[in-house]
Amino acid sequence: MYILTARYGEMPVVGEFKCETDELQMGRKVLLATERGVEIGTVLKRPVAVEDESRQLPEGRFLRVCTGEDLKKASEQNVESASREFLRCRELIKQLELDMTLVHVEHLFGGEKIVFYFIADGRVDFRQLVKELAHEYHTRIEMKQIGVRDEAKLKGDIEHCGQELCCRRYMNTFEPVTMKMAKNQKATLDPAKISGHCGRLMCCLRYENHVYDELMLKLPKRGSRIVTQRGTGKVVNCDILAQRVTIETDARVRLAVGVDEIVGRDESTPEQREAARKFGRRSEGTSNGKSGRNRAAGPGNGNGGKSEQAGNDKPDNKPNGDSKSSGGRSRRGGRNRKRKRNPKPQN
Repeated sequence: MYILTARYGEMPVVGEFKCETDELQMGRKVLLATERGVEIGTVLKRPVAVEDESRQLPEGRFLRVCTGEDLKKASEQNVESASREFLRCRELIKQLELDMTLVHVEHLFGGEKIVFYFIADGRVDFRQLVKELAHEYHTRIEMKQIGVRDEAKLKGDIEHCGQELCCRRYMNTFEPVTMKMAKNQKATLDPAKISGHCGRLMCCLRYENHVYDELMLKLPKRGSRIVTQRGTGKVVNCDILAQRVTIETDARVRLAVGVDEIVGRDESTPEQREAARKFGRRSEGTSNGKSGRNRAAGPGNGNGGKSEQAGNDKPDNKPNGDSKSSGGRSRRGGRNRKRKRNPKPQN
């Protein structure tokens, strides 16, 4: 007994099936018996032998390899029959005035069932619609309400990466994706760039999230104080992939350090850090004062300044007034001498 893994259905589903042969190549089209009926599927990997007899075997089974006629019949059903059924169902929805939007119609290969996919804001009473469709097509009718992600999965298109939508290629279930995952990965927060074809956050944001969670455990939290080989400071930023943090020291200097340079956490209290800053300022002021006094008492200023000051402090023996008077006397004496040289004649 072998286990075959294949993808089947318009809403791509990956499942396992019992198989009697291991000669099926990957990508081969095969007929499968599923819980819904006979459907065409695609082989995802070669069958694997069942070694554990206690293992529970899947309910589905492999029937045979598809022929050219099978593929032609499936193409006619999907293109012609499904198109007519889609238009007819949309007309009935308008006639019955149902608040629902038809998205897609799937016609099973064996003809056991026709599945109508629709979108609606709430619950819809479509019992009359099912009666009308069953009476017209004489087969089982299934109405399936889906969300916007399922709609993107059905209409399958190319995403930002250039690949087919992940949900259409291999995803079976939709796991929740949060904005925190985008922030952890430093992705842009522009909705147009991190939203998928469905308008929700892209599923691929979840693929590497566990790696970021593991790396974040090795980094200190933002806002905590740490001691590193290059100094002590508060963590202001973290680079998860590079495993580096940016710290701001007490001197307002920012340093980028690696995880291997972190010594431990800073257990000092704010009062102790404030006291250390004040002590550093006091020490700096004391050193500046000493250097200023040394410059003032230097060899070029000390003796010269003192001698100049001493010279200036000596009193002037001749006051200003006396000097003027002496100058005046000397000038008058000069005029008198001139008069003596030219005496007036006597009558």
